[in-house]
Amino acid sequence: MKLSIGQVAKRIGISVRTLHYYDEIGLLHPKGRSESGYRYYNRESLLRLQQILFFRELGFELAQIAEILSKPNYNPIQALKQQRKLLQMKRERLDALIAHVDEILQGGHEMDFRAFDKTELEKKMECYRREAEERYGNTPEFAESERRTKNYSRKDWEEIEQEAEKIFSAFAALRGHSPDEEEVQQLVRQWQAHITKYYYPCTREILNGLGQMYLADSRFREHMDRYGQGTAELISLAIQRYCR
Repeated sequence: MKLSIGQVAKRIGISVRTLHYYDEIGLLHPKGRSESGYRYYNRESLLRLQQILFFRELGFELAQIAEILSKPNYNPIQALKQQRKLLQMKRERLDALIAHVDEILQGGHEMDFRAFDKTELEKKMECYRREAEERYGNTPEFAESERRTKNYSRKDWEEIEQEAEKIFSAFAALRGHSPDEEEVQQLVRQWQAHITKYYYPCTREILNGLGQMYLADSRFREHMDRYGQGTAELISLAIQRYCR
C-alpha cells in the first residue's frame, strides 16, 4: 500500500497541513518516494497514524504521543485494548445522552442530568493516561520534554528539524568512516547538545540508550537511513564509543 500525502488526507479526513506538521516534528514520516519523486505513506506509517489518532481522540497531547510511541517497549496491541475500553465508555455515554433527548422529544419533562455526568469516563481516561506515562514516559526527562515542547511554535519546530537534518546529513557524509574518528565523535556531541537544548538534559546514560534504540526501533532506523543507508548504524556505533 502506497498513498500520497493528499490521498491520506482525503481518505482519513485530516488536513495536508497537519500531516506536514507531524512530519516536521518527527511524529509521523512518509516512508519513501515514488519514481516521480512524490513522498508516500505505506502500511506501517498508516498504522502509526491510526495510533496517533486514537491517542488524540482520548485527549493526549502530541508531545505525549511522540514520547509514548518512541519507547522500545511500546505495545500497540495492548494500547488498542485500553483505547477500546475508553472508546466503549464514550459510546455508552453518548447513547445515554441520545436516549435522554428522545425522552424529552416524546414529552418527558423530568430534569435528569445523570446522562451528562462524565466523572467515571474522565476517571478511567486519567488512569489510562497515568498508566501510559508510567509505562512509557514517567521520567523527569519526559516531564521536561513535555514542558518545553508544548509551547513551541511551528517556526520553532521548523528550526529544530532543520538543525537535526543538518546533523544527520553530516553523519551520512561520513558513512564508511570509523565511529572513533574525531569528526564523527564531534557530531555525537552536537546531537547530544541538540537534545539537551530542545528537549531535556541528555546525559551520557540517556544518550547511550537512545543510540541502542536507533537500531532496535525500525522507525528510528528508517528515518535516519533516509539520509543514506547505514547512517543509523554509524550514529549508533559512534554513540556507543562516545559513552564508553
